[in-house]
Amino acid sequence: MNSLLEVRSLSCGYQDHVIADSLDFSVDVGEIACLLGPSGCGKTTVLRAIAGFSSVFAGEIKLEDKVISRAGFVLPPEKREMGMVFQDYALFPHLTVGENIQFGLKRGGQDSRKNRIVEMLDLVRLPDLSKRYPHELSGGQQQRVALARALAPKPKLLLMDEPFSNLDTDLRQQLSLEVRNILKQQGIAAIVVTHDQQEAFSIGDKVGILAHGQLQQWGEPQELYHNPNNAMVAGFVGKGDLFAGTCLGPSCVKTELGVLEFAEPCCVAEGQELELFIRPADLKPVPGGSAAEVKGIEFLGEATRYQLQLENGREVEGMAREPLFLGVGDRVGIEVSVHRPIIFEPS
Repeated sequence: MNSLLEVRSLSCGYQDHVIADSLDFSVDVGEIACLLGPSGCGKTTVLRAIAGFSSVFAGEIKLEDKVISRAGFVLPPEKREMGMVFQDYALFPHLTVGENIQFGLKRGGQDSRKNRIVEMLDLVRLPDLSKRYPHELSGGQQQRVALARALAPKPKLLLMDEPFSNLDTDLRQQLSLEVRNILKQQGIAAIVVTHDQQEAFSIGDKVGILAHGQLQQWGEPQELYHNPNNAMVAGFVGKGDLFAGTCLGPSCVKTELGVLEFAEPCCVAEGQELELFIRPADLKPVPGGSAAEVKGIEFLGEATRYQLQLENGREVEGMAREPLFLGVGDRVGIEVSVHRPIIFEPS
């Protein structure tokens, strides 16, 4: 694939304050990328720099091999051929749905613009609402109109800033999949900013984890989940606990959970110190043991989550899919079923 957007050694922020530094990533033609991270990590700052709304301190941003931002130079947003969908939709309240979509259409005659409006409304499944006003629409409908307006001028790249955060959970999941399908159907690349890991994994071909002003990792969702670069990435893309360990053999590690044996080698040398990241789904309470005490139980439907207190007082999470008929206060053993452990150097 050819890179549509390239971000190289980018440093950006507000006034003289650096928010994000030394960022490197690229987005291919037709690819959907997500910037994922906690609030305040700089995701929106980076998106604004890509959109041309703010300047950069260092590095450069290229679109189709043309520099559009570098220190001392910013190509105006209207010349970047990018679409933007904001968190609050930013629809014009005094314009109808059709007029909102038409707002960004600068080229073509009146008939051409009308045809494009009809095409966009069909695309976002709102074919009969062109005469409505934004306040007459639901949140999901407003978001579809915002998407239609952004796609109408046929942008090379679509930028979306927390586009589903104002919607309830079910609608957010439904709409994120719809948006992905629409973008793929249109062949339009996109960058989506979100703090929701599930949303990022469901919509993104690539995901970048942004934290502490740095891009911690950039890759496919499966890569980030199974091969995180560090414990912060591991914890952000999936809950889990870090356990200190000492290698007893190539696939054998002594931990506070006991001696764990894995199907794949995880140690370089006997006596090596390491840290294991173990997710709740791989840590299961076993009735009749004595390794931990059940401190809390949360029924999730398909599974049950257990708060377990180890003998040293530490609390960890475990899960089981089958009914175990345990109660708070019960003593249990712990079964660790990790085929491929996630390992880090001791911090």
